Amino acid sequence: MAGVPRGLRALAHRDFRLFIAGQLVSLIGTWMQSVGQAWLVLELTNSPFRLGMIGSLQFGPMLLFSFVAGAVSDRVRKRRLILGTQTVLMLQALALAVLVASGHVQYWHVAVLATVYGIANTFDMPARQAFVADLVGKNDLMNAIALNSAMFNGARVIGPAAAGLLVARWGEAAAFFVNAASFVAVIIALLAVRNDGLPRPRRRNHLVAEIAEGVRYAVGTPVVALVFGLLLTVSLFVINYNVFVPLIARDVLGEGAHGFGLLMAALGAGAVMGALVMAVLNQPWPSRPMVIVPALVLSIATIALGAVHRFAPTAGLLAVIGLAQILFMTSCNTTVQITVPDELRGRLMSLYAMVFVGMTPIGSFLVGTIAEHAGVATACMTGGAAGLVSIVALSVAARRRRV
Repeated sequence: MAGVPRGLRALAHRDFRLFIAGQLVSLIGTWMQSVGQAWLVLELTNSPFRLGMIGSLQFGPMLLFSFVAGAVSDRVRKRRLILGTQTVLMLQALALAVLVASGHVQYWHVAVLATVYGIANTFDMPARQAFVADLVGKNDLMNAIALNSAMFNGARVIGPAAAGLLVARWGEAAAFFVNAASFVAVIIALLAVRNDGLPRPRRRNHLVAEIAEGVRYAVGTPVVALVFGLLLTVSLFVINYNVFVPLIARDVLGEGAHGFGLLMAALGAGAVMGALVMAVLNQPWPSRPMVIVPALVLSIATIALGAVHRFAPTAGLLAVIGLAQILFMTSCNTTVQITVPDELRGRLMSLYAMVFVGMTPIGSFLVGTIAEHAGVATACMTGGAAGLVSIVALSVAARRRRV
């Protein structure tokens, strides 16, 4: 596509344009469901602990199945795998919508459907991450990841704000129905994509041997090991905003669903700014400070989040958190994808998902438990402080290894 600005150069690839457009529509619906689901659980149970348990069930399958998902992604046509997972996610959203609209929804329904979501997402995430590299190639990979992040977080601005209005006026079912309908866009886009994401030639190893090969590469490559260590720390202690934000909105600020949606939109707005910064950078390979500094900012801002009690400062802090989060995630993702050999990409991205997303259930459980017994402010400060200490320790260790 002639005349594409350097900051948008990944859009010169036709298949990537189709892919990102479909994802944008679908992710708006996904963020709407995320807001609606959190509010629904609080209405059904009035329990921070049970809200944290839903996060554990939704992201727990990453811990159990991510290695298998990555090996499968390296063996099959990625486009077809993503079509299958997106169809399952659409049906999951539709089932939740029907249960809520009919008035029969119970907590265990939400728990089971959250688990279904988690299993489908476990196979979807490494395939989607690796598929981006197939669509644009390594030269435009960092730009594609940044644009993908801008799209993801643009949806995080629109989705929660729209969900807050929908839930306040028509109830949670409306958000779930919109999410189910939004998957049609991504399925149509995937059907139009020409690149099938063919698997790379590989040795005929057993599945377990292929998984072990990916783990050995991650542990034995210092820069990848550092990134995974930071990802584990941040996801376990810090990035638990699916639990933090609804509790802050309701219990600290006294807001309803609309206020909760606006707070989530502030988080997304900061992330969009961060993604745009990454998109215009000409540096093809993130430096070590681009990974470590945003992680430190995330921890400090999370500590501060526990100390504020007014809407405007809370929204401002969430915007800073969103910006730092996307700088951190994009730098980590790009570092791993550029470093890893093509034939290992699916397995390494599944390990990435397991370390980053798979720690979320443990983090959600810890945050929900602390918030239940000591309050949400204590949960924020404890998580941020634990993250800060761990990141400093990892940075010092990496400096000694000269990563």
